[in-house]
Amino acid sequence: MEKMLLKMARQLNAMDEASLMALWNKYMQRVQNFDASREWEEATIVLSLIQAVRGKNQLFNTKWEEREAIRDAPEPEPKTEDMRPWRRFSPASDRKPAESRRKATVHQFHPLP
Repeated sequence: MEKMLLKMARQLNAMDEASLMALWNKYMQRVQNFDASREWEEATIVLSLIQAVRGKNQLFNTKWEEREAIRDAPEPEPKTEDMRPWRRFSPASDRKPAESRRKATVHQFHPLP
């Protein structure tokens, strides 16, 4: 069943949305005129498929525009207040030499009585 559904999806995706939308009014009118027949059920499914393709295309276009907007947006300049402390230093020439820095001291651990 899944293979059949995927095949139908591929076939629908290959169709032109404008051609499908030309059928929308026909099937919408048919669905609005309810009768308990197999033809009504099939028309309802056809209408749903047309709407699904239209919804997919709208979602695709929205996501495409969002992606392009992110891609085209200029890189924001990093703010110094947002940077980690080790990145806030100016170039290496302004730093103190490493040998003048105080080294850490390791203290022996003494448990409390």
